[in-house]
Amino acid sequence: MSIIEAIQHIVGPKGLLLGEDVRARPNHSWGVGSCPALAIVRPAGTEELSAVMRVCHAQGQTVVAWGGLTGLVDGITCTAADIVVSLERMHAIEHVDENAGVMTVQAGAVVQTVQDAAANAGWLFAVDFGARGSANIGGMIATNAGGNSVVRYGMAREQILGLEAVLADGTVISAMNEMIKNNAGYDLKQLFIGSEGTLGIVTRAVLRLRPAASATQTAFIAVASFESLLLILRRLGTELEGKLSAFEVMWRNYYHLLVEETRRHQAFLPSHFPYYVLLEAQGANATHLEEQFTELMAALMEEGHIADAVIAQSSQQTALLWAMRDDVEGLIHSINPIAVFDISLPIRHMDDYVNGLEAALEEAFPGIKLVCFGHMGDGNLHLGIGPAHNRHAIESLVYERLAPLHGSVSAEHGIGLEKREFLPCSRSPAEIALMRTLKQALDPKNLLNPGKVLVQ
Repeated sequence: MSIIEAIQHIVGPKGLLLGEDVRARPNHSWGVGSCPALAIVRPAGTEELSAVMRVCHAQGQTVVAWGGLTGLVDGITCTAADIVVSLERMHAIEHVDENAGVMTVQAGAVVQTVQDAAANAGWLFAVDFGARGSANIGGMIATNAGGNSVVRYGMAREQILGLEAVLADGTVISAMNEMIKNNAGYDLKQLFIGSEGTLGIVTRAVLRLRPAASATQTAFIAVASFESLLLILRRLGTELEGKLSAFEVMWRNYYHLLVEETRRHQAFLPSHFPYYVLLEAQGANATHLEEQFTELMAALMEEGHIADAVIAQSSQQTALLWAMRDDVEGLIHSINPIAVFDISLPIRHMDDYVNGLEAALEEAFPGIKLVCFGHMGDGNLHLGIGPAHNRHAIESLVYERLAPLHGSVSAEHGIGLEKREFLPCSRSPAEIALMRTLKQALDPKNLLNPGKVLVQ
């Protein structure tokens, strides 16, 4: 019996895609390419996946796990020798504990579906990003996704109480903890969060929910100096008493591109200031939050730290502001070909890093454009650089300058294939050696997402 026949016997006809059904799926980030894999296996549950992995392990068959295919570092890329495991049929929301604020879901559940289920129960699932309508919980866990609310709630890791995963040999690790406090030995879920499907395939998860906010205040401000940016961030974090939920900074090059050069968005403020911030605060008492928020904005303006500001007066205006911040599609259309980067570094080094990188890029590639924006409140910046005709040289300039600053080549997107060469810019030889030890221990045949994260 061939491996395909053995797998079909396990998952049935609905659980296996072959031929053109496989080729119709992408093979790279941004939905690019045609998947060359032998087959796409779609198990209906953990038990089926465990049986499939036992077959693959026995025959030395490599496997690439798929979620919602919204990753940006080629973490889902396959070869013709691979089999894909897609969790798209495992999408159930199994249980919501409305008293404890805990939700149990299968890994194929779409992030927005989870958010909606939490909201219907009077809670908030705090991980939020642009691909919420397609991204799956399993992929979110595998990449330790970040997003717009990290400054208040933390990365995906902080929202995971427990999980279940299938190892390369089919062993099921069920660590479905529902408690915030549990120090009974090693916290095994941490092995799989952020490991990009290289150590095991996450099948189920226990999610921590947060109290839902009933009031939101959103403002868009212009800032004249980086020093004022740092002061504003600190003041908002303390004087809003933990209610700051977003602090999204746009350098002038980003704002000017979208409102002046391309006119894709309304110019809420003049475009000559060096920095702009989309900030948001959330709380339970609308009247108190509005008073607290507007008084602090007024004080920061009076002290000269905020140069200009607009406070959103409606949900429509708030949506327009967020649409401008999230318009990565606009960057792609405006700068072609573009190289997009997701980095993090200590906030105190950000301005010098960006200025130094801009000068280095101009020297190496006269006329090249750099735009900068990101979740500055948590140390994460996104860069768009182009035209990127020499992508590898641009990557070297971006990543190698992070090493002396102890920054990271990946803030929230992962390593995949795209960044594995540059992992030593952020991790020491001892750290990488330990990663290899873990990989060897859990997947000695190198069957799970081979070639990703670590250079073989």
